[in-house]
Amino acid sequence: MSNPLVHAFFLGRATAEVLSEGIEHKFTDLMSAVGQFDAEQRDRLRQFTQEVMDRAGHAESSAPDSTPGAASPADLQATLDELRAEIAQLRSTLQRYRQS
Repeated sequence: MSNPLVHAFFLGRATAEVLSEGIEHKFTDLMSAVGQFDAEQRDRLRQFTQEVMDRAGHAESSAPDSTPGAASPADLQATLDELRAEIAQLRSTLQRYRQS
């Protein structure tokens, strides 16, 4: 190559091709790593969810059928009625105390 401008042109072109291929390779590696990370996180989330569901199912199946906190709606209504009656009684007692 006798012409330095032609030589510089081909040098620049080769440099651009090498850099482009290197960037493409790095970008491909990065996207692969991101995809792998995403897949691993989804798998961990799936495993975590499955473990939570398994433990909840095991705890639910081993719990007695009539737990103290699980009351029927009728029992809850009766409890509310009793509490309201106690509150009314306390109010009347407090009023009598304040008046005396």
